[in-house]
Amino acid sequence: MKIAIHHTRGSFSDRWIAYCERQQIPFKIVNCYRNDIIQQLDDCSALMWHYHHAHPKDTLFAKQLMYSAAAMGKKIFPDFNTAWHFDDKVGQKYLLEAVHAPLVPSFVFYDKKEALDWVNHTGFPKVFKLRSGASSANVSLAKTKEEATNLVNKAFGEGFTQYNGWTNFKERLRKYRKGKTTLFDVSKGAVRIFHPTEFSKVAGREKGYIYFQEFIPNNDSDIRIIVVDEKAFAIKRMVRENDFRASGGGTILYDKVLFDTEAVKIALDVTRKLKAQCLAFDFVYLGKEPLIVEISYGYANEAYDPVQGYWDKDLNWHEGPLISQNWMVDMMMK
Repeated sequence: MKIAIHHTRGSFSDRWIAYCERQQIPFKIVNCYRNDIIQQLDDCSALMWHYHHAHPKDTLFAKQLMYSAAAMGKKIFPDFNTAWHFDDKVGQKYLLEAVHAPLVPSFVFYDKKEALDWVNHTGFPKVFKLRSGASSANVSLAKTKEEATNLVNKAFGEGFTQYNGWTNFKERLRKYRKGKTTLFDVSKGAVRIFHPTEFSKVAGREKGYIYFQEFIPNNDSDIRIIVVDEKAFAIKRMVRENDFRASGGGTILYDKVLFDTEAVKIALDVTRKLKAQCLAFDFVYLGKEPLIVEISYGYANEAYDPVQGYWDKDLNWHEGPLISQNWMVDMMMK
């Protein structure tokens, strides 16, 4: 068996390649962007590609290519059940409701009149989201009926850009003040205010729908639980200062005592129901009840290196460091 790996520096592929080399697992590096990628796969049994939600090329064809490879009889990571809903919060709403997962109450409308009628009869605040975006991008708090009405009018009017240059600049500045990025990075953000990213140009404007979630108060953090091949590990992410968002904030805690095994059980159960290879769950709490905010198959490598261990499918705890990307390769070898 030989595994084909598309290599992107900084992605899962760094660790996939290192693991294959250490374990002497046959592999070859392929280029999924080339026209002859199908021919490149002829002598391989599997294809692994950690494609990115904000890479303009990846958004054009990554899923289509992966599912085509599966049609050839190749094992793929991520597979259909793992990734069709990737970076699609609206799709995740329907999926999680379909399997009766404990999702934060979520509302989507495709008709302006229906959306405005709902706004006029619901309470506030509500969390507004575009269907795509990670690290809290494209997420804001509609504190009043007036703010929500303005969002509805924009959603069914000019629409929303996928990349907000001013918001991105402020986030880079916040991280610089905390010593978590460089002045050069801030300067790049300033340029992006006037020159949008290539991804934003390719993606175009989001319009024709509007998506809200209930705001769950009294959460100073969220819990991210990642399940890979029926093993689960977790981190706690603190919300930004004077904000309600935790994802991308940069303050992370790892102590095992911070994590509720009920949320771990939910993550394992939902992953099993969805027949997914790998899912990252973001949880907040309504009292003591864990609720899923959204899911994803991808996550940053280094942020999870300090985790203290993992739970197996029976909730037994296994102490010690781990490299979850190795488990993904093991899945391809089964």
